[in-house]
Amino acid sequence: MNLRRTTTTRRALAALALTTGLALGSVGCGGDGDKPDAQNPASSAPQSTQDGDKPESPAASPDKPLAESKDGDITVSINSATRDAGGYVTVSGTVRNDGASAWLGLDWKSDEPELRKNGGSLAGATLVDQAGKKKYLILRDTQGRCLCTKFNGQILSGKSADWYAQFPAPPEGTNSVTFQVGAMPPAAIEISEGE
Repeated sequence: MNLRRTTTTRRALAALALTTGLALGSVGCGGDGDKPDAQNPASSAPQSTQDGDKPESPAASPDKPLAESKDGDITVSINSATRDAGGYVTVSGTVRNDGASAWLGLDWKSDEPELRKNGGSLAGATLVDQAGKKKYLILRDTQGRCLCTKFNGQILSGKSADWYAQFPAPPEGTNSVTFQVGAMPPAAIEISEGE
């Protein structure tokens, strides 16, 4: 039982480390040449591949997330959604508090009795495959803890926090899903393939 929890925790930490490393690597490689030219709107359009078949899909960058969802003064940005070889999807991003008071995220808790003790976390998050008519709930370990960020304390006014959440992977070929947590409007995202 402990081996399973340890393996799951190691996978979650490895996914978080990989996501963080990729994000830091992409920031370090950026420069003035990455910004679209205001006088040339075509410079911000997706570029075609070498084969000339299809344009590459736009990737999320620190300036432009995959999706954003806003409920009052709270904004959730989704920076990545990656299908991992272990049969799960890791979604990560940031939550920002633009309100005048601190925010804890208690309305994001799960309705499932097993996950209620996760408190201010992404335990209530879901992925929905509308084409396949399936809803994917957050993964959890054998102790009933979600494989997601648990906010330790409040997010103060004007501050933001990074988060991640893991879900069972939809079938191969299903890449368009919606992410939802709490009262936030659903955010349509594209799942990319992990390495």
